Amino acid sequence: MRNDLAARARDIALTLTSWPSVTGSNDEAQFALRLADYIEGFDATWIEPILGDAAGRSNVFALKLGRTNKTVVLTGHFDVVPIDGYGALKSLAFEAEKLLPEIIAKLKASGENDLALADFESGEFLPGRGLLDMKAGLAAGFAAMEAYHGDATLLFIAVSDEEDRSAGARAAAPRLKDIAVEHDLDIKLVINLDAISDQGDGSKARVATLGSIGKQLLTAYVVGKEAHAGYPQDGANAAYLAAELISEFELSPELSETTGEEVAAPPTCLHAKDVKQGYNVTTPAACWVYWNTMQHRRSAAEVFSISFDHASRAMKRAALRVKRDVPVISYADVAKLVKSEMVSVKAAEIETLSHLDFPERSKLLTEFVWAQSGLVGPAVVLGFGSIPYPAVSLSDSSLEKVIAETLADFNVGTLKYFAGISDMSYFGEASGDMAVVAANTPIWGSSFKMADAAGYACINLGPWGRDYHHWLERLHAPYAFEVLPRALLAVIDAVV
Repeated sequence: MRNDLAARARDIALTLTSWPSVTGSNDEAQFALRLADYIEGFDATWIEPILGDAAGRSNVFALKLGRTNKTVVLTGHFDVVPIDGYGALKSLAFEAEKLLPEIIAKLKASGENDLALADFESGEFLPGRGLLDMKAGLAAGFAAMEAYHGDATLLFIAVSDEEDRSAGARAAAPRLKDIAVEHDLDIKLVINLDAISDQGDGSKARVATLGSIGKQLLTAYVVGKEAHAGYPQDGANAAYLAAELISEFELSPELSETTGEEVAAPPTCLHAKDVKQGYNVTTPAACWVYWNTMQHRRSAAEVFSISFDHASRAMKRAALRVKRDVPVISYADVAKLVKSEMVSVKAAEIETLSHLDFPERSKLLTEFVWAQSGLVGPAVVLGFGSIPYPAVSLSDSSLEKVIAETLADFNVGTLKYFAGISDMSYFGEASGDMAVVAANTPIWGSSFKMADAAGYACINLGPWGRDYHHWLERLHAPYAFEVLPRALLAVIDAVV
């Protein structure tokens, strides 16, 4: 069975990878239909369209009944990032075995990445867009489900859109409770099958993570006081104020949470731009800045409080130079000064601008609310600009112990947190409430709806490799095909 299972996992992985599914494309929408046809033969297989999704995407479900209703859910995303980075090899981006010799030749000719060349020449790594992130994980789960004939009932959920807004998981997670009632399922564990990267020998990636990091997109609408460049001291340059904020927040240790030896990535500025449309000699009136902040256990309220302190420190420094106070205000407090009906109408108008990403829509609504508030600059308005990803963690210590002991037989370790944001945030046991985020995210409830996390015990157990989201994305094949499906089968039996 071991060799047959590995061969099946490999075959599924290469097949799924060969089907393009770039996020937001028609290929992604069609992928669900192809997958549903491919996995026929279980007790139930069905597709559920994502309501209101502009791209017409769906999630795919497959149910295999066991001897009991104790259920393990296997889930992962099938969308992939774009392939432009492959350059001249773009036509082969989804053909792993054809791409391999071409990448080796390119690396030999360029000499640009010795580690990647050594990996590919070793015969242990395979390239291909989405093979690592994360169709090999889906394949391992699917192969394990096919091979399983034990007591557990298995539910396979393949979701779209993890790479952008997690529309798939946000739709599927709340459906789990309904599906459990409809099919009389007692869900014991959700296993996310996403990939982990390791630039070393793989030991740090051959792990199950017992939770997932959370993420907030912190925003600052920085309002200055315009002045002629010949008399800059008459105003307060919004670009300078933003620079002080960026300096304060960049890689801040206070916003980098630590659990044991696991450290959440500190914030880094992802966007900083003034609102000027062209050249003139007037200082910028406003700027829009945002950062990723990552959490283990901190609530959104704690993140916002720490961020408020950071911004206040930065503006105290700025006040010494611009010779005027620069208050820091929450978006929620500014919005209170504007009629809620006006804000709702503007939010609905902005919602129709589907070509704009969520942070840009948040900027437009923050600009509107500031303009209607009657307040004057200089000032900083702090808020959040996109969908939050709640941190999740396994609360059952006995279940954690069972999983760790089971995986030790496969030389697979455990960590507390999946280091990148993931769909686990919507399936797992979330920490803290979202009240502060809801109040300070301008487009909350208009451009997106936020369902509660499903609240199930949830871990990640997937493949490992290197350089996902890069043209050198590569999968460690022996682990993905030979070890991972067997480890999944062992965990399923252990937890039911």
